[in-house]
Amino acid sequence: MKWMYAVAVIVLVVGYSCTTNQNHDQKKMNAFGLDYTKAWNSQKPEQVAAFFEEGGTLIVNKGEPIKSRSAITDFAKGFMTAFPDMELTMDSLIKKNSSYNYYWTFRGTNKGPGGFGSKVIFSGFEQWTMGSGGLIQMSLGTFDVDDYNRQVKGNSRNE
Repeated sequence: MKWMYAVAVIVLVVGYSCTTNQNHDQKKMNAFGLDYTKAWNSQKPEQVAAFFEEGGTLIVNKGEPIKSRSAITDFAKGFMTAFPDMELTMDSLIKKNSSYNYYWTFRGTNKGPGGFGSKVIFSGFEQWTMGSGGLIQMSLGTFDVDDYNRQVKGNSRNE
């Protein structure tokens, strides 16, 4: 009978330990996601790039890989310039196997150079694979580019 009690205690301790580690990891990643969101809202594109490993890669809508912090800085700068009032919100962050899905909503007015002055609101997500340094090694981003283009050109459902 004592052995059954010992097994039950071990199962409870191991189960609690795993749950505690999972909760800690999720809290840590939620904070990471919120900080990443703040970087996008900072109007400082190098802050976005700082969330990527030195050799990190960003791919948006299955396009050409954006490799290096410098190239990621340029990519983020493009959005920040086109939408000087941009606001990104983190909708959720969900662990999927060994990666994380960062769901977001983007709002802004296309007032940058050559902009149409139209307001946009669109959502998407990035699937993050984290690197050994605790930063993003690979981000696969997705959003509805047709909806985005319609909105930028002034045919927005949000105007």
